[in-house]
Amino acid sequence: MLVASNRGPVSYTVREDGSLQSKRGGGGLVSGLSAIGPDAGALWVCSALSDGDREAVRRGVGEEGVRMLPIAADVHADAYNGIANSVLWFIHHLLYQTPLEPVFDAEFRRQWASYETYNRAFAEALAEEAAPGAAVLVQDYHLCLVPGMLRELRPDLRIGHFSHTPWAPADYFALLPRDIREQLVLGMLGADRLGFLTHRWSAAFSSCVQALDLDVAARMALSGVPESFQYAPKWNGPGHRTWLGVHGLGADADFLRERAHRPDVEERMAALREEIGEGRKVIVRVDRTELSKNIVRGLLAYRQLLDDHPEWHERVVHVAFAYPSRQDLAVYRDYTAEVQRLAGEINDHYGTPGWTPVVLHVKDDFARSLAAYRLADVALVNPVRDGMNLVAKEIPVVSDDGCALVLSQEAGAYWELREDALVVNPYDVLETARALHDGLTMKPEERAERTKRLAAAATALPPAQWFLDQLQALRELPPS
Repeated sequence: MLVASNRGPVSYTVREDGSLQSKRGGGGLVSGLSAIGPDAGALWVCSALSDGDREAVRRGVGEEGVRMLPIAADVHADAYNGIANSVLWFIHHLLYQTPLEPVFDAEFRRQWASYETYNRAFAEALAEEAAPGAAVLVQDYHLCLVPGMLRELRPDLRIGHFSHTPWAPADYFALLPRDIREQLVLGMLGADRLGFLTHRWSAAFSSCVQALDLDVAARMALSGVPESFQYAPKWNGPGHRTWLGVHGLGADADFLRERAHRPDVEERMAALREEIGEGRKVIVRVDRTELSKNIVRGLLAYRQLLDDHPEWHERVVHVAFAYPSRQDLAVYRDYTAEVQRLAGEINDHYGTPGWTPVVLHVKDDFARSLAAYRLADVALVNPVRDGMNLVAKEIPVVSDDGCALVLSQEAGAYWELREDALVVNPYDVLETARALHDGLTMKPEERAERTKRLAAAATALPPAQWFLDQLQALRELPPS
């Protein structure tokens, strides 16, 4: 079995003395690989992202079961920042300001060539490493072309691809040039099985395939939604079938509950309580300063709450952790600055010598995030669009006294948590402010019951099982 992703399970830095220091990563894929055991013969193919990673490859240093690809730094920058993060991410999260962007010019085409080169490097490495009939699990929007490229090189392999983001609706996907849309869709259809986080994203992909009017036949489920596609590519004779599946990644309850009660978390809880002040309610959000996370409108909704309900003055604090993301892109730097500016404006306008309405931290600290999870009376998760959003699932799992979850209807997690969340339109600041008030005034018994049900739904498919389910489904597919 092989896994392919942009970021691998380990990273390297060069110490001052020239030696290499490794750091193990976390997340669902790492948990999944650990679940299959060390004797499974698994290999993780990833990109060398940093100078330390590239130096490790040059020296032949590495962990068993991991192959880092020394893709040229400029090619990786074009593919990762130029295409994956500045085009595909924006398409799937509906982020473009269309009067001004996108602009598909010569520079875009140059960067797209790098995206092809980057994907081809993965496909060739996987083809070289894979045993006959091996299962290959390709991850995310960075590697959409790999399944088709790999299928052409190794038609004997069982190839899966999983999308961790939303998939754009057909009319928005059509912003891309037609030949690029065809490459993306046919690249994906090189897989035997495509995995998505929700049925909504799977259906969106299906609509994009059908809108292109390619020579692709859909096999419909009883619900009328495509469950597979069949077409005749050059590399697989008369017909290749690609099946669609849904796996809603859940929170790792055992890990979170254990980690949330370690001494470093207790220390940060004490520090946060001092910042918040005695007896105050706490609204918590924990996000990267990613454009899709909607942090600015969340702050506007909190300001509206303070305007509409002056009785909350001095009685509530908004703990907002907005960790920097993609700061090498100007639009992300500007967004982070706007978050900081608005938080400061709220504090200047409403704050008193004994009350800071917004406690904002922009330095990543996982232990502090867990401390905030435990303290939350209300959790605010209001993305404009999100593949899943694990924060919405993690907070109910570790909350000490139960919390009300204010949740965007545009988060993938909405479909699993909507019955017990306070659901909002992420663009509606007034509705979000009302939901915050409803969460703050919710009776403790109701809040506790809702949190219990939210936690059960949130942990239904923990990372290791999520990974193993995909692997089993790929191996059990009927012949094309």
